[in-house]
Amino acid sequence: MEEQEKWQWQEPGTTWKGVALYHITLTITDRQPLLGMLDTPDHNPMMARVRRTALGNALVDCLLSIPRYHPEVQVLHFCLMPDHLHAVLYVKRRMATGIGTVVRGFWQAAKKLGRANSASASFSPSSFAPNDIRGNHQEGRGNYQEGRGNYQEGRGNYQEGRGNHQEERGKWQEGKDTLQEATDRLEAFSAALREEMGDEAYYRLAPVFTEMPFIRPMGHNTQLPNTIRYIDMNPQRLATKRMKPGLFRVQRGITIGGRSYDGVGNAMLLMADRFEPVHVRSTMVKAAEHGDTETLRNYMNSRVLLARQGVVMVSPFISHQEKQVMEVLLHEQHPFVCLADNGFREYYKPIDSLFDACASGRVLILSPWPYDASKRHISRADCVALNAMAEEICYQISDKAFG
Repeated sequence: MEEQEKWQWQEPGTTWKGVALYHITLTITDRQPLLGMLDTPDHNPMMARVRRTALGNALVDCLLSIPRYHPEVQVLHFCLMPDHLHAVLYVKRRMATGIGTVVRGFWQAAKKLGRANSASASFSPSSFAPNDIRGNHQEGRGNYQEGRGNYQEGRGNYQEGRGNHQEERGKWQEGKDTLQEATDRLEAFSAALREEMGDEAYYRLAPVFTEMPFIRPMGHNTQLPNTIRYIDMNPQRLATKRMKPGLFRVQRGITIGGRSYDGVGNAMLLMADRFEPVHVRSTMVKAAEHGDTETLRNYMNSRVLLARQGVVMVSPFISHQEKQVMEVLLHEQHPFVCLADNGFREYYKPIDSLFDACASGRVLILSPWPYDASKRHISRADCVALNAMAEEICYQISDKAFG
């Protein structure tokens, strides 16, 4: 295999030209559900799916057209949500430019669709032909016809030149059309909109997608199936969050022992009668490596036995051994408090292993720090601080010293 055909895992800041996998996310900035509507049959989150709007369907068409312009790129997987789009792109061979150029081109095409959608909402295309939009837009700013002359005379009769827009494409309203018909009209409308409105009016339209898609390179073999699973679970997670909003809303200013935390999950767990930390110390691990496995095994077993008695475990669950304890707690459905090394962004969702437990009210995730988008790895100082906080919570909360 030639060098350029080998997997070349990229780090942020590189040009990202090599063969690799990328997870991209395109989001509507203000999170309006313009791309689809969540449908949850029988109120069962496992059956949740997103019914696309014309804009959402057109955006998917735009995504799937990427290989037409960049044959070295394959769209492996995607999931459209009401306010964002996830996709996995596979770069099959080294590119002349880079993945950023590909995604930027997709973004520019998406913005054109967004402007067309904004125009359709603002000017009610079910009532106006595209050439009517130009005149209608100017009514709020003075008469366009007087300012630039009669548009119909200047360019000829639009209806005669291109055929009757309404008869050719039918009514715009999605309720009276199939999704594909509405999508086709939006895409055709997008193609002609700038020419018909003029640059000044066109660029005042909201593009909907105002931020460049987020690009995340996937650096090892397990990331592809994990990312695909994450993408596919998006509708189910959204349905669950909507059905149980209180368990997924970020709660600010949870005060325990004089320290303030942000939290996600069941804060009522803090009303439990007894708490114990899970902190596997390095001395236990080193002793086990030298043959003394009993101390470590007994400690880990003691945490599970206490949980079975109704004691709430508290830990950042950082080490491999601590994660093993957490796996048992999750499997046996015992409640626990997990300390996180980063805060919660606006639309935070717990990781796969914690999501179902959070939905069931068995987990509270706390963080003493605000969200940091640049944070990638936990530091040793963070580990020490979080373990100390776990013990602090256990020993100070017993007298209900929290707000």
